[in-house]
Amino acid sequence: MISVVLPVLDGMPWLEDQLRALTAQKCDEPWEVLVVDNGSTDGSRELADKWAAEHDRFQLVDAATESGVPAARNCGARAASGELLAFCDADDVVHAGWLTACVNALANADVVAGVFDFWSLNGIRSSRPTPAAFRQLGFLPAGLGANLAVRRSAFETVGGFTGDVLPGEDIDLCWRLQLEGFRFRIAWNAVVSKRARSKVDEVFQQASEYGRTAPLLYRRYRSAGAHRDLVGATKAWMWLAMSVPLLLRPARRIEWTRTAGMRVGRLQGSFRARVFFP
Repeated sequence: MISVVLPVLDGMPWLEDQLRALTAQKCDEPWEVLVVDNGSTDGSRELADKWAAEHDRFQLVDAATESGVPAARNCGARAASGELLAFCDADDVVHAGWLTACVNALANADVVAGVFDFWSLNGIRSSRPTPAAFRQLGFLPAGLGANLAVRRSAFETVGGFTGDVLPGEDIDLCWRLQLEGFRFRIAWNAVVSKRARSKVDEVFQQASEYGRTAPLLYRRYRSAGAHRDLVGATKAWMWLAMSVPLLLRPARRIEWTRTAGMRVGRLQGSFRARVFFP
């Protein structure tokens, strides 16, 4: 059996889109979906409860007292019946065939990262689905928790997700698994439509959160081979300085804001982690 773990905290209005996409999955392997409520107050819990009452494969897991997404995912994994675990997010939409692709990829791997469609939910021109976090810090490949599948035995061996690298707990999990000798691969047919932030302040906040994670990952894994790209960092800061006029162009404003958020976050993370990672 493969168990889909879907954490949610105030996932309206997008949660139902994901639930419908999961309901429509076709898979020869027995499967279930665990919607793990992390303390929602916007009606997400009630919707998940209603969905579980109407669909035998679905169940609601209470994680209101768990702190954060990693803990909610771990809670869902503990409640799951499957030998295989798949993770996705409440504001995205899995494509048809996603679950089967995860099962097939795990036949020759212990942890697999799916790929993302960044356009269909965001009104931009289509392109080939791509991994969102294939290789970070010049180190091992990794995936995101929004499209990740893993063998339960491997997941439990490394203790599941940790809560001290957030966001980035998914990259940390992939690296810990590989350093323990478990096999990683990309599942190119496991596609998820990723919903992007559309407001400038939300884009900056999200990017800075991811930026703050990188110095901590670097400090934790530099002895294993993770390294900085100081040349790339210098080029990024120079691009930001020279591209300030892009803020006057709505079509490019998000791009500039995302890069700025990431770099500011890295400076903040460097201070907290006591490493230099610009």
